[in-house]
Amino acid sequence: MKKLLFLCCAALLGLASMAHAWTSYNYVAADELKGWLENAKPMLIVDIQEKKDFAVHHIKGSLETNAYPVKSDHDRQTIDPAVKLCGANHYEAVVVVCPRGKGGAKRAYEYLAEKGIAADKLFILTGGMGGWPFQDWVVGK
Repeated sequence: MKKLLFLCCAALLGLASMAHAWTSYNYVAADELKGWLENAKPMLIVDIQEKKDFAVHHIKGSLETNAYPVKSDHDRQTIDPAVKLCGANHYEAVVVVCPRGKGGAKRAYEYLAEKGIAADKLFILTGGMGGWPFQDWVVGK
């Protein structure tokens, strides 16, 4: 009986990890995000870059969270101010920006989704800050 229970739990964990791997993400290209900025689309840009990188370059109006790499509970908790802002405002989009638009951005996206941000409003900036070509929208040293 214990063996059967163990096998069932292992199977469920396996299915859960596979479902996590199949998570689909919404992406926004740099030129599209630039258009949203120029048209003052109601959105929140959640920048998860490390403090030193945010200081060097970030998109104007971004919320600094310093959550990168978004692997620990502490990292995720630094995103909570964004969650509160989303609850208090009617944003049409919430855009996650990280150094390259990969793993850290996906983990932040998943955390925001877990906290109740609608999937149709969540986006990851393709290429992250490393792929952002519009210097007139960059703030930093």
